[in-house]
Amino acid sequence: MQNIDQRAHIERVLSVTRSADTKADRIQRSWQRCIEDYDLDPTRPTPAHIIEAARLREHRDQVEDFLQVARTGMEQLYKRVCDLGYVLLLTDAGGVAVDFIGNDRWQGELRRSGLYLGADWSEARAGTCAVGTCIADRSAITCHQTDHFDASHIGLTCNSAPLLDPTGDFLGVLDVSALTSPSPRESQHLALQLTMMYAKMIEDANFLHFFRGASVLRLSAAWPLVDPSGELMLAFDADGVVVGANSSARRLLNGGGESGLVAALVGAPLDAIFREGMHAVWRIARGGASHQRSALTTHEHGVFYAEVISPRSLPERRVATPEAETEVVAPALDRLAGDDPQMQRLIRQAKRLVNKSVDILLHGETGTGKEVVARALHESSERRDKGFVAINCAAIPESLIESELFGYAPGAFTGGRSKGMRGLIAQADGGTLFLDEIGDMPPHLQTRLLRVLAEKEITPLGGDKPQSVRLTVVAASHRDLRKLIADGLFREDLYYRLCGAILYLPPLRQRQDIAFLIERLATEEAAEMGCSASIDPQAMAALCAHAWPGNVRQLRNVLRFALAVSDGGAVRIDDLPGELMEPAAGPRPSAPAPAAPAAARADSDRPRWRDQEGQWLLDTLQRHKWCITATAEELGLCRATVYRRMKRHGIVQPNQQ
Repeated sequence: MQNIDQRAHIERVLSVTRSADTKADRIQRSWQRCIEDYDLDPTRPTPAHIIEAARLREHRDQVEDFLQVARTGMEQLYKRVCDLGYVLLLTDAGGVAVDFIGNDRWQGELRRSGLYLGADWSEARAGTCAVGTCIADRSAITCHQTDHFDASHIGLTCNSAPLLDPTGDFLGVLDVSALTSPSPRESQHLALQLTMMYAKMIEDANFLHFFRGASVLRLSAAWPLVDPSGELMLAFDADGVVVGANSSARRLLNGGGESGLVAALVGAPLDAIFREGMHAVWRIARGGASHQRSALTTHEHGVFYAEVISPRSLPERRVATPEAETEVVAPALDRLAGDDPQMQRLIRQAKRLVNKSVDILLHGETGTGKEVVARALHESSERRDKGFVAINCAAIPESLIESELFGYAPGAFTGGRSKGMRGLIAQADGGTLFLDEIGDMPPHLQTRLLRVLAEKEITPLGGDKPQSVRLTVVAASHRDLRKLIADGLFREDLYYRLCGAILYLPPLRQRQDIAFLIERLATEEAAEMGCSASIDPQAMAALCAHAWPGNVRQLRNVLRFALAVSDGGAVRIDDLPGELMEPAAGPRPSAPAPAAPAAARADSDRPRWRDQEGQWLLDTLQRHKWCITATAEELGLCRATVYRRMKRHGIVQPNQQ
């Protein structure tokens, strides 16, 4: 039911859009677009739309390099606005939030409001809003409370600034939003200025990253600001020809217009831009430039102070040799997965890392098998004969974790062993130290751990003589450590010490090799029970169709139960726990179940319980009157996948029978 505020807002939107006012402001023009171009109905408020995980992953993959650059700037901005109740969104050019930083305490309300990862804030979907209208107008904007078109969003206040890529194309939006704020629109002036400032910082950082192989000329009208924040930036090659320009340079050096800016600058020699010519630029590049000698004069826009950033050396492309192409033989890693693309990519990366002096950070949901991967890394490395020491940072009591990690000297405290104790870190000397749930390590121990990793020495409690250690650390967490950094709960310097390489473990519901995994785990569990394992087609289909919120850990427990109650390891549908029979579990969007035998598919008298994936697909097709496009959209699949699954389950459209 709509409340009074929502009804009043709807009436205002309708009255404004009906008036056809030629002097309509930016917000009102957006309202008109929402009705005339997008056919949105202001009388039907629509909750925020969060896209499916598989589609979100596709959106993030398309801007993967930019995400890494932008995240640092977002974390710095969040430190400045988090106490005021703001959250940050980074969207792609289509308005989908591909990154997010906010307070975990408000997670439920933020998700419902759409201030969350995966939210679609395009104008066509959400109506007038800061992100969508920023994309439409390509300029920064505040969308404050009743500026929003959809009445569902009138409690929000949002500030957005556009982000352009190094070639001048629209890349995305930086958004600073709050669930509640003061009523006056002027209260958002500072928030909008901060959003614009950090959007420029992120854009320029991406520019420097993109042109890291070229020289970059940084220009500022004020000498003290050249080094920390060069206003204009021009990337140029060894011949002094411009190969790129940041947004400020494109606007100023081309007379303030945006059309054709890149074409007008790129390819132009610096001699044509600066009166002093290219020799002055090279003089600045060689260093030693003083305040007076670093000035460059443009032909049309006056004097700028300059600094030249030399090209950063890019890794040389190595010519493959038979020896270099030899892949590490790592059966422990190969056993982790079947033909799932995400896991195969992880395994390929892991094989390259096992014998490198690189600490590894494993990210994944609870139960995805982070410790299994860590052990496989150890067993596949040259350290396999040394110790593998696993520490769950969330399970050791805080009062004991320091002595457990670092050990203690004889007589260090009452009740300790008379000869002292060698700590877990010392036991991992020369081998692998696995720090599980590193995000739950107390802050004061994070400081000590950082010192150990930096100095390669430990000092036991009560001891006065440091002991040298050789450590390879594999850390793991299901939490977003970057969010913990922004909230002040995890040391940023420790994070960068641990993440020499980051490996992401997909949740089980996203894996395409679930049948392989079921068979392997069933074989392992059966061997421990002293029996052989076999799973009939109906049981296998049920296992493949389950959503597995507890991931691999839950799957292993289910198989252990099924084997225990089965007849000699022959698992049938009735041997599975009741939780797998509940339709509420939902379909697995990306892991197909193996097809049942043709005879079983053709049998009209098949058992009451049937392949859940096939049934869900059939129900969805019937609900959409056999429209493949609508079915694919609801299930988060492409049309080709829907057709393949129809064929697998013997589903035929009525008009084709």
